[in-house]
Amino acid sequence: MSDATRAAKKTTVDADSVRAFLRTAPDFLRQDDTLLGELGLKIDASNILDFGPAALAKVAAAHKREALARQAIEANARANYSAQAQTHAAVIDMLDARNHSDLARRVDELSVLRFGLAAGVIALEGPLRVPAGWRALAEGQADMLVGDAPIARMGFFAPALPLFGDKAELIRSMALVRMAIWEPRREAVLAFGSTDPEAFMPDMGTELVNFLGRVVERTAERWPVL
Repeated sequence: MSDATRAAKKTTVDADSVRAFLRTAPDFLRQDDTLLGELGLKIDASNILDFGPAALAKVAAAHKREALARQAIEANARANYSAQAQTHAAVIDMLDARNHSDLARRVDELSVLRFGLAAGVIALEGPLRVPAGWRALAEGQADMLVGDAPIARMGFFAPALPLFGDKAELIRSMALVRMAIWEPRREAVLAFGSTDPEAFMPDMGTELVNFLGRVVERTAERWPVL
């Protein structure tokens, strides 16, 4: 056997062999301070192998990351639960409406009181009569406001500001939900406005505002537009 072959055999060691060796000769590791230092380990006062500062720091950092992730998940769960509870209450408020103008008033009030927004508005395309308390839209304006979004547009869209009347200057983000009411079909928009630029963002889900839009549609169809 050549010297090269002998050297290769000496340097090729599998993990099981290392474990077996350390079990049979534990003092080999305990008595080698240099090797312990390189591994980030130390011997404590009771002669038990302990993690060194570097290893402890890694464990602490991992624990902190896990704790922060858990807190974020819990906070998100609480926020979702609160939003669902407020949505259920808002639906009951809308179903109690007595007429179109009362429905519009309730939409605005629940937007402010239940969701902390600046305003909630119902808008309907003409040229036929628009109920009291609703905003009037020109024909085709609902498509222009909601754009290519199939259900709702989220974010800031300056052309929609007039929907919010005297609160328009306060609005920094909005949700615009496409609706269709009565037969023959009349296009409409349910609009929510917030003073917070991040309350409604383009990448947000639309499930909640879409659900509220469907409730407004069904509730408004109780009464004809005279």
